[in-house]
Amino acid sequence: MLHAGISPRLWVASNTSSISPTAAPLFCPTPDWMKPKCWWRAAGSVPPGTTEEQLHYAKKLYDSAFHPDTGDRMNLIGRMSFQVPGGMAITGFMLQFYRTVPAVVFWQWVNQSFNALVNYTNRNAASPITPKQIGVAYVTATSTALATAVGLNLYTKKAPPLVARWVPFAAVAAANCVNIPMMRQQEILHGIAVTDEDGNKLGHSRKAAVKGITQVVISRVTMAAPGMIILPIIMQRLEKHRFMQKITFLHGPLQVMMVGVFLIFMVPAACSLFPQRCSMAVSKLEPELRESIISQYGEQISHVYFNKGL
Repeated sequence: MLHAGISPRLWVASNTSSISPTAAPLFCPTPDWMKPKCWWRAAGSVPPGTTEEQLHYAKKLYDSAFHPDTGDRMNLIGRMSFQVPGGMAITGFMLQFYRTVPAVVFWQWVNQSFNALVNYTNRNAASPITPKQIGVAYVTATSTALATAVGLNLYTKKAPPLVARWVPFAAVAAANCVNIPMMRQQEILHGIAVTDEDGNKLGHSRKAAVKGITQVVISRVTMAAPGMIILPIIMQRLEKHRFMQKITFLHGPLQVMMVGVFLIFMVPAACSLFPQRCSMAVSKLEPELRESIISQYGEQISHVYFNKGL
């Protein structure tokens, strides 16, 4: 079930038009427009003549470009608004070049490099991670993807052709189960910041971190599933036609475009499976944190809230 309360925001944040440089003049009137304290953010500093439409557009750009925890600008490739153009190219070529081991290794490496950047960019920034931990997470996830892809690729040599086409998805799903938790290991080890409904910090919870990261993994796998499961079926049937056999050089670009169609809908839909501002009952927190909250607030607080990331 999609969460209607967050879905509109994610349609905005994942909208590829948010990465267009032509949007800059509306976002901030100065050359240094890509910074948190832009004109629309500062109370009473909206330039005269600014329309409500321009104000909403500036808000859209801010939501897509700046991290919700820190207010810092996120790198372009790691933003959700880049998921469609970046993901469609990489996924399309993974689905096209799945037959040989060198091709599998190369495209899985490219995909995991992209995923690592996306996971780092959309982490809960309240829990810092060291360069060493980032490196370990990247190497581990890439190794998992390569081992899964190459292993299944060799295992399915005698299997029906369609099974071999699904190997890239199996590798992507397995790597996501490793990449995201590893990239956000600090949250699992030391807990994620939890607050009350008004945003007042109450402490750190490891259980909340596990819940949030689990939901992100499910969302990411769901995001990739339709394109990587349904598209191989479509392509296998299309390739039986004579006209498709004459344009084999277009199979790759065709798959890239078709993946893009899936991702346009699946990026915001998958992210909306769970609310970004996640909640957890106080009764399910660690005993020490639960007792601390009850001792200070009694029964006034029944749930805590935290940013699960994307």
